Amino acid sequence: MKLVVVGAAGRMGQTLIRVIQETPGVKLHAAVEREGSPFIGKDAGELAGAGFLGVPVTSDPLEAFLHAEGVLDFTSPAGSVEFAGLAAQARIVHVIGTTGCTEADEEKFAAAARHARVVKSGNMSLGVNLLGVLVEQAAKALPAAGWDIEVLEMHHKHKVDAPSGTALLLGQAAAKGRDIDLKTQSVRVRDGHTGAREAGTIGFATLRGGSVIGEHSVILAGEGELVTLSHSALDRSIFARGAVAAAIWARTEKPGFYSMLDVLGLSH
Repeated sequence: MKLVVVGAAGRMGQTLIRVIQETPGVKLHAAVEREGSPFIGKDAGELAGAGFLGVPVTSDPLEAFLHAEGVLDFTSPAGSVEFAGLAAQARIVHVIGTTGCTEADEEKFAAAARHARVVKSGNMSLGVNLLGVLVEQAAKALPAAGWDIEVLEMHHKHKVDAPSGTALLLGQAAAKGRDIDLKTQSVRVRDGHTGAREAGTIGFATLRGGSVIGEHSVILAGEGELVTLSHSALDRSIFARGAVAAAIWARTEKPGFYSMLDVLGLSH
């Protein structure tokens, strides 16, 4: 399967290139960076530490998507929206791991999915998506009247969006288990005299520092007991492997909007 990596010079882009090189059945078709990047023209494999691949980094996604079968995208909301339109034109697979997207962005991804096979997730790892299923089950099993839910996450100091896409994925899973609307029932900020915790809400706490790849915990706090469900990302390659697996899975699917739960057979 011929894959394009956009944002090829970034940390995730380089990881994706290395994982593609290591994975049977897929090959790097093209690598894309923004106009004016100092990496334009450099070999994508050498840039990623994967050895010479004969694939020069380009700033032209339209040409890169030509004759490709899928694109792997961990860029920015604006970039992903642009790539979604191009992937729809090319009628190829678009795997989106970008976080911090708005509702308007999501609508554009859904529109692109009429022609492309779009797989989007706040986290591409098997462990996190399994954790989401467990969180939903726990939230459903433990009554809201006696159990409070808090989502705690920590990432490296360079991360620009908060809460993280994974934290929101887990919060959404908890909200689904409770059959509530996360948008109206979540607490993102606490400062000053906040008063007692409002029953039934889902709280978020965000930590940033160092080089932490991703730490997530969902705490269900009852009277006299705590249940903690957690996941630690120790290597970015878990997200890259999940993205490649998603592309391979989506290759034979009909155009549509999918999640990693679909890819992993965990949707219901």
